[in-house]
Amino acid sequence: MSISPTIQSSIVIGGGILGVSTAVQLARIGVSVTLVNDGPVGKGASGRSLAWLNSSRRRSDAYHRLRLAGIERYRVLAQSHPSKDWLRFDGGLTWDDETDNDIADVYRYERDLGYQAELLSPEKVAARISGVDAAAVTAPGAIFNPNEGWVDLPELIKLLVAEFTDLGGTIVTDAGEVEPVIENGRATGARASNGSTWHADAVLLATGPSVPAMSRRLGIEIDDDSPIALLVETKPIEHPLAVVLNTPRVAIRRTPTGALFMDSAWSEEEVVVHEDGRYEARPETVEGLLREARNVLEPKPDLEVQTVHMGSKPIPGDGEPVLGQVQSIPGLYVAFSHSGATLGLVAGEILAEEMAFDLRHPLLETFRPERFASK
Repeated sequence: MSISPTIQSSIVIGGGILGVSTAVQLARIGVSVTLVNDGPVGKGASGRSLAWLNSSRRRSDAYHRLRLAGIERYRVLAQSHPSKDWLRFDGGLTWDDETDNDIADVYRYERDLGYQAELLSPEKVAARISGVDAAAVTAPGAIFNPNEGWVDLPELIKLLVAEFTDLGGTIVTDAGEVEPVIENGRATGARASNGSTWHADAVLLATGPSVPAMSRRLGIEIDDDSPIALLVETKPIEHPLAVVLNTPRVAIRRTPTGALFMDSAWSEEEVVVHEDGRYEARPETVEGLLREARNVLEPKPDLEVQTVHMGSKPIPGDGEPVLGQVQSIPGLYVAFSHSGATLGLVAGEILAEEMAFDLRHPLLETFRPERFASK
């Protein structure tokens, strides 16, 4: 027996993975959807993400369960697109530095949760993990999570956009700044800075790192800890690395072209933000990131920079996703999360159900935007 949606039309503001995924799911349900973006879809944070699919390390049980559901959705997608080179599950490898090493406790934590994990000594890393210099692994060892992988979000977004348009969805790009329209305390559509307006029964605000500021203008407080991200993309190389690496000084993954993506916490802190809003990556920062990558790879590659990606990376103030309806404004929903890649498919699925059927999914119960209002 099918269930009819309680709404007929919807607006999705934002063309990243969370917005596009939700729009596709709404269209599948049978809701009329208009997706509006200030530029081409996928141009923001989704286009400069390491996009590591994982639930490693420590987090709340609720967040862990949601991320596991997210990974499972990608495995289903991989089975239906076995020839695609933009979605891989070759595992993830992580270790800590010598002075602040928590790897054994993290391994035990992951095992206690039932998360697939192996604790490998440097010698076992050398024997089992291609492309990694085992000499860089600290003595307590590294955790190998064979269930992890990565996705190229721009390619995934292209796939979803194609389905969305086939289902009759409408995409408006280069719309400039777009804000939800609130009338009589309820979201009734969206309005662009150029004067264009769209009416709808439900509105999703999924503008990545812009969500907190846009929400604040509507009287909704969402704590924000978004930094300026720096992602370095190398020229394609021949190298045996397949796993996603998360090491003390650099995180690395391959791309469909054979290039490497790499980032780190320390290099983000060195991005220069000019008064006019421009971002600048110091040459010594970029070269330092390449050097750190060479230190953990084997054989040692000759790395050349192809592109340096910079921009704000969405991270809520408490680190956990912000997903679901705004309690004080019926019809308005938000999606704001650091783990946009891992949660991309499952969050879109759940948000679309909440919007279409006016329900509250239990998986999102601890991630509601109203949690910030109670502080």
